[in-house]
Amino acid sequence: MTGPTEQPRELLPVATGPRTRAAVRELVRPHRALGLAAAFTMTAATAVGLLTQPLLGHIVDQVAERRAAGALTVPVLLIAAVAVAQGIGTALGLSLFSRLGETALAGLRERFLERALGLPLARIERAGSGDLTARVTADVTTVAQAVRNALPELVRSLLAIVLTLGALAVLDWRFLLAALIAVPVQAHTARWYVARAVPLYAEQRVVTGAQQQQLLDTIGGASTVRAFRIEERHAAQVAERSGVAVGVTKRGIRLLLSFYARLHIAEYAGLAAVLVTGFLLVRDGSVSIGTATAAALYFHSLFNPVNAALVLMDDAQAAQAGLARLIGVADLESAAGEGEFTDRPALPTPTPATPATPAVPPSPPAAAVTVSGLGYAYQPGRPVLHGLDLALAPGERVALVGASGAGKTTLAKLIAGIHPPTTGAVTVVGDVGLVTQEVHVFAGPLAEDLLLARPDASGPELLAALERVGARAWAEALPEGLATVVGEGGHRINATQAQQLALARLVLADPPIAVLDEATAEAGSAGARSLERAAERALEGRTALIVAHRLSQARSADRIVVMDGGRVVETGTHDELSTAGGVYAELWAAWSLSRALSH
Repeated sequence: MTGPTEQPRELLPVATGPRTRAAVRELVRPHRALGLAAAFTMTAATAVGLLTQPLLGHIVDQVAERRAAGALTVPVLLIAAVAVAQGIGTALGLSLFSRLGETALAGLRERFLERALGLPLARIERAGSGDLTARVTADVTTVAQAVRNALPELVRSLLAIVLTLGALAVLDWRFLLAALIAVPVQAHTARWYVARAVPLYAEQRVVTGAQQQQLLDTIGGASTVRAFRIEERHAAQVAERSGVAVGVTKRGIRLLLSFYARLHIAEYAGLAAVLVTGFLLVRDGSVSIGTATAAALYFHSLFNPVNAALVLMDDAQAAQAGLARLIGVADLESAAGEGEFTDRPALPTPTPATPATPAVPPSPPAAAVTVSGLGYAYQPGRPVLHGLDLALAPGERVALVGASGAGKTTLAKLIAGIHPPTTGAVTVVGDVGLVTQEVHVFAGPLAEDLLLARPDASGPELLAALERVGARAWAEALPEGLATVVGEGGHRINATQAQQLALARLVLADPPIAVLDEATAEAGSAGARSLERAAERALEGRTALIVAHRLSQARSADRIVVMDGGRVVETGTHDELSTAGGVYAELWAAWSLSRALSH
């Protein structure tokens, strides 16, 4: 739930302009041969196309000299041949450029996803999932469209401009000077546009991310919003952020319209200068009417590539803004080094305050999990855990109990390695498996969903894991068994079944330590009982920390740890604590009464 007093988001980083350009060069460098072939093909096709204007000028001279109609046959056939050759060459060149762009973009996508998946959950939470979502969706789409459409067309337009100006100089250097009258207006327009477009599109990406975050918060917390009757407040917040996004978009449209208007001034001024120059040169006998015609046609042919190149700056600026946001995430792990765009693994760097989790030591310690002096703060100066000390013996099953906000989930995430400690240390012996109440069922065959935990698992092993958590019967009863497509767009499975899949993944991964964070909270009462039995079977032979949503789970644990205000206030067995008259005894009495009343 968001509100006026919410803390400002710490958005994910955005790469600088020089870093973005350097990253693009590094992505393209392995494909230099493809780039050179594309550039050569496009240059040749554009150069061949420039033969059209002199041929038309030659036809004009033939007509002016009243030559026979047969004299036009050869130039007309040559024009047709030029059109065919230019069309084939341009199509091939654009194809090569598109292939180059798509290859580089694929590399960027892979590196972005690698870094994004390796980001600490705390970092994503500080930025808000909307920021990362906007980069994965809108920014990737914008860059992909630019690579497929804008990049090849921009290269083609720039080649046409350069070669056409050269052709004007070949006809007569004075034609080139006349054409260059338009350049100052175009250059000023380009600088004026870029100076305003770059910050505008960067702002647009930020406000779009904020808008998506607000929508995610409102939709994801819909039940809470309705429960507290704050629908109007959230609707107003969505409307406010949407209004900001619309306002930025309108500013972009107004900027683009002004950009077009300034370009028209350059076109009219340049064409008038070329026509006047042609008139004067023909009158003096310096050039023929056909040559003057070719010059005018050359300048007129510049309208499309010049306008296209300048207009494509709009797409280029949007793509650059999106690209900078993608590279900002892709560079996160290399930011402390020389800035190389490398494939280094995204591993956290240990600090003295947060010792690295060691590998299995030569002499196994008495505890599978050791928490010493542990403190954690989501925001500086506002700790939620205070100097915790806790040890889990190998094979011990410990339940965490406490009121909402006591710090149970935070402690579970630190032990699972989701967050690094702010102070103190967490030491674990072996891998840790985490199962939470938020289970995602991936779209695809059910077997592939299970294989995420252990890709080399055989069919019988998958069935054995499902059997262990009580899910084999309904899984085999699906229309196509384990080959049935589940998840979004596939066969729907309920909350209990989804949690059983998560527990089956835990069985397949087979970590020595497991953390269950309210893993049965989403199921109804009947489903909860079956899930508790499934959890017990999945945890057999493992050291386990269970954030207990239902105290029935705590009752069956080897030991219960009671938390309050980010501290451990009680520890012991169910029998010891339920008769001690402390916090747990009160929680147990209240829970028992609620169960009795519900029945």
